[in-house]
Amino acid sequence: MKTNLLELAYLYDFYAEVLTDKQRDYVDLYYHQDLSLSEIAENEGITRQGVRDIITRAEALLHHMEERIGLVARYGRIRQDAANIMALSNEIISLSSRSFVDPDIRGLAEGIRTLAEQYSS
Repeated sequence: MKTNLLELAYLYDFYAEVLTDKQRDYVDLYYHQDLSLSEIAENEGITRQGVRDIITRAEALLHHMEERIGLVARYGRIRQDAANIMALSNEIISLSSRSFVDPDIRGLAEGIRTLAEQYSS
């Protein structure tokens, strides 16, 4: 059941608010606090299968939200685009220091790099 942990972490970060309190709690206990299904079931006074069903429904809802809205995918594209912009602006800055280039171009490239850094971190 614990597969694609990074993907699920992003889905949870973006869409946790659509889950019920119980779903959020069980997903947190299972994935973030690393409790087993049996441990959660014992603590909550329900069956292991009941815990598994709640977590499975929560995961399905998170995936459904991503299919409909696509925030995680968009976030990944923005981070990749920002990294590409930083690399290109660094290349412009490097080229401008090796040959005479208008200082305004270098300043603009540095400004672009600064903005891209904000989106890549």
